[in-house]
Amino acid sequence: MSTANVPPAAPWTPPSAWAELGQRLLKPKLLLICILDFLALLASFGYGRGIVAPDLASAIIVAAVGDALLMRYVHGRWCFPDGALLTGLIVGMILSPAEPWYVAAVTAEVAIFSKYVLRTRTANIFNPAALALVAAFFTFHSGQNWWGAMFWNARGGLVVLIATGALITARVNKVPALLSFLGGYFLLFTLAAFVGDPGRVAEIFRTPDLQAALFLGFFMVTDPPTSPARPRHQVQFGAIAAAASFAVFELWGAVYFLLAGLLVANAWAAWIKGSGRYR
Repeated sequence: MSTANVPPAAPWTPPSAWAELGQRLLKPKLLLICILDFLALLASFGYGRGIVAPDLASAIIVAAVGDALLMRYVHGRWCFPDGALLTGLIVGMILSPAEPWYVAAVTAEVAIFSKYVLRTRTANIFNPAALALVAAFFTFHSGQNWWGAMFWNARGGLVVLIATGALITARVNKVPALLSFLGGYFLLFTLAAFVGDPGRVAEIFRTPDLQAALFLGFFMVTDPPTSPARPRHQVQFGAIAAAASFAVFELWGAVYFLLAGLLVANAWAAWIKGSGRYR
């Protein structure tokens, strides 16, 4: 039997449903939701699921429901609140589980409202979770222990945090911002150790402050809506966040010094976009 006229077999392709699922999982927001869910699950095993669940659940539910209602009111249609899920996760993973559940709920709702109030024509100005967590500190005197960064497992948790953080940072093309922030942050505190009292800044290089800085760098400094896209501006953005965090720590020693530094960089990024310097 001749095979001269038999066409070659087509290469195997995955079923369309699986291909679509793969494409969706690669979308930055959904990928980040999966990563943060994974980190929260792992961290909850070490910290205590019953301890972290009330605050985490209340932050996620209130953020998602509030954002869905606001989007329905503003845009006239129902939309899936993927951004709100991220905000709720981050709020719940940073806020101390010792806080009452309603503190997490109010903090998450403030974060969602800030996206609609403090914004430019195209995006919100500040990272919603960072702004709300700082506001919660002044309103409720709430604690922040960054349990989602898995500081309880200093070695294994650090490996997982870096691996997942590097994945999302590369996916959203924010490597310059991350390297600039972490490089500037640890350089400034290293210089402070040589110039001043090393004991005062030694905690920065230890658990849990080390994991907190990495968590902020990987998952908040790289936030696409509130950080620049161009590499040159990303480097400046990361350096500003690092310098501002260092300044707040040195001047006030506040527990929110990392978040405050990020908010300063957010304001700078919004300024250069609005002033026409974003070229």
